Amino acid sequence: MIVDIFIPCFIDQLYPDTASNMIRVLEKLGCGINYNPEQTCCGQPAFNAGFWDQAKEVGTKFIRDFPNDRFIVSPSASCTGMVRNYYPEIFHNSVLHNEYKQVQKNIYEFSDFLVNVLKITDVGARLDGVACYHDSCSALRECNIRSAPRELLSKVRGLEIRELKDSDVCCGFGGTFSVKYESISVGMAEQKVENAMATGADYLISTDMSCLMHLDSYIKMQSRGMKIMHLADVLASGW
Repeated sequence: MIVDIFIPCFIDQLYPDTASNMIRVLEKLGCGINYNPEQTCCGQPAFNAGFWDQAKEVGTKFIRDFPNDRFIVSPSASCTGMVRNYYPEIFHNSVLHNEYKQVQKNIYEFSDFLVNVLKITDVGARLDGVACYHDSCSALRECNIRSAPRELLSKVRGLEIRELKDSDVCCGFGGTFSVKYESISVGMAEQKVENAMATGADYLISTDMSCLMHLDSYIKMQSRGMKIMHLADVLASGW
């Protein structure tokens, strides 16, 4: 199977190792990788800020960057949710109606693709320690992803998973929300981190690096000593 990969703009710029690790896992599982170096952004920042014309312009480029009828795999439920749930708001009954429907059908978040398309839950990873898992809002509410990441983590050798209290509560990032409502955002991050620390976990894991980036800033500010890891980084460990 050959798959297209979409690497979100912030992962490309800030967390390229996570993108590389997703590719390593996919290749280990027998997938051929096609990467279009012209890809940029799905348009979510502009869309969420109310700039729908600009979001449509960026989204148009996204659709044209993935013209083939192949699975598109992304290490971000947030971007996947944008394409699946909000492209209809922009492109329904437009000249790109058929093209957006194809992209909408093809795109998958990484863990969802492994478990529900490839039917694989054990990739041979090993990571020693204790971890808790944070359900991102986008994964849980926009992509209906809850069990797939947990199934994958349960098969990681040496890793003990402890359920996080209020794991489905928002971390406080929300893109521009964290800028517009800083004090609320920080308070929500504090609650999430304190719940994670209460589990005794060494690692805080999620499908979304945007959540982890926000939580990591609070962890470092408070010198809490917990490490954040994207699911792709966990699954690429130990082999």
